Amino acid sequence: MEPTPHNGPPEAANSTPSQPNPVAFLRLFLYCLVAAFCGAWVISYWTTSSDKPSLNPNAEPRTITPRGDLADDEKSTIKLFEKSANSVVFITTSQQVRMYGSAKISEMATGQGSGFVWDEQGHIVTNYHVVKSIANGSGTARVTFADASTYVATIVGSSPEHDLAVLQVTNFQGDAFEPIEVGESANLQVGQKVFAIGNPFGFDHTLTTGVISGLGRSIEAEDGRQIDDLIQTDAAINPGNSGGPLLDSGGRLIGVNSAIYSPSGAYAGIGFAIPVDTVNSVVTELIRHGQIKRPYLGVRVAPPTINARLGREGALVAEVVPGSPAEKAGFQPTIITSDQQVVLGDLIIQIDGKPIKNFGDIVQQLFDHKIGDTLQVTVIRGLLTEKQREVELEVVLAEST
Repeated sequence: MEPTPHNGPPEAANSTPSQPNPVAFLRLFLYCLVAAFCGAWVISYWTTSSDKPSLNPNAEPRTITPRGDLADDEKSTIKLFEKSANSVVFITTSQQVRMYGSAKISEMATGQGSGFVWDEQGHIVTNYHVVKSIANGSGTARVTFADASTYVATIVGSSPEHDLAVLQVTNFQGDAFEPIEVGESANLQVGQKVFAIGNPFGFDHTLTTGVISGLGRSIEAEDGRQIDDLIQTDAAINPGNSGGPLLDSGGRLIGVNSAIYSPSGAYAGIGFAIPVDTVNSVVTELIRHGQIKRPYLGVRVAPPTINARLGREGALVAEVVPGSPAEKAGFQPTIITSDQQVVLGDLIIQIDGKPIKNFGDIVQQLFDHKIGDTLQVTVIRGLLTEKQREVELEVVLAEST
C-alpha cells in the first residue's frame, strides 16, 4: 500500500524561529538597572557610613607614661655635651668683592666650619682649609660662640701640611673663654667611643657619636701633601664639622675633625681626625712663631695595626721620602719584591735614647729639636728574619719644605 500523501509540509522543516519580545527585553533591562543601582547604594553605604569620622567634644589628652630615669650612658653623654659645648665655635669667612660693572662692594661668604677654644687668651683652633680663602689676610673671619655672640678674629698662623690653623679673638666681651680639656691620642684604641661636636650644614652645636674605626690612616692635605697618623671614625662628620673637636668619653679632646671620605660630599661612615698629640705640638708652634719652623725626618710609617700583628712596639718605616734626612741617613723602607714577598723596613724604637712607640712619639721628638740638630736613632733591621739586629743611625735634621 502506498503511503498516503501529506497535503502540508512537515512542521519541523517549515517552522520559523520566534522573534524576541520587545516588552520582555525592556523589562529585563530595567530589572538589571535597578539591581545595579541597589548594589552600588549598598556598597556606598557600607564604605562611607562605616569609615565616617566621628567627633568627640569630650576628648582628653592621653595619659603620660613616666619614662623613668635616664640610662647611665645617656646621662654621661648629656653631661659631656654640656661640659664641652661652650668651648665649640662656629667659624665663617668672607671677602669683599666688587660686582662686575658696578662700583658697589659686597661681602661674599667664602667658607664655614667649626673650631674650639684652645686657651684663656682667646686662641681658636680650626682646620686650615676652613680659613684657607683668607689665609693671606685679604678677608675676614668671624667666630660665633655658644651664646650667639659673634666676633671678628685674626689669623695667628696656619700649617697646610697638618690642615691646622689658629685664630684669635681679642675683643671678647663675655665672662671668660672656656678652653676645651685636652687629652692624648697615643693610647687610643679601635672600638672606643668618640663624640664629635660641630656645625654641620650650619646647624650649630650638633653632637654625633661613634667609635674609633681605625688608627694611623693617611689622606692628602690641602696643599697636596700626605697627612699621616690620622684617626678614622664613624661618628657622623659632614661639611661644617671640619675643625670641630673629637672627644673621648671623658669629654677630653683627642682629635680635630678634618675630613670625610665620601663620593657625594656628605656623611658616608668614614671620617678622619688629626690626633691631639700632633695638634698640641703644631698649635704651640703656631702660637709661638705664627708658622711651623721645625725639622722633619722624612719617613712615613705603617698603621699601628701592623705593629699589633707583629707584636712589636715602634714605628715601622713604610716609605722614605727621597732627598730627606732619613734617606741620607740610610733608613730602609718596607718593600714588596718582584715575587710578591714583603720585606719589612726599619722599626724605629728609640730617638736619643727615648722610646718610640708610634708616629706621635716621633712628632714629639721632632718638635723638641731644631733644624740642624743631630739625632741618634735606634732601629731594628731585618725584622722577623735571621738577620734581625739593632742598628744605630745618625740623622741631621733639615727644614721641612
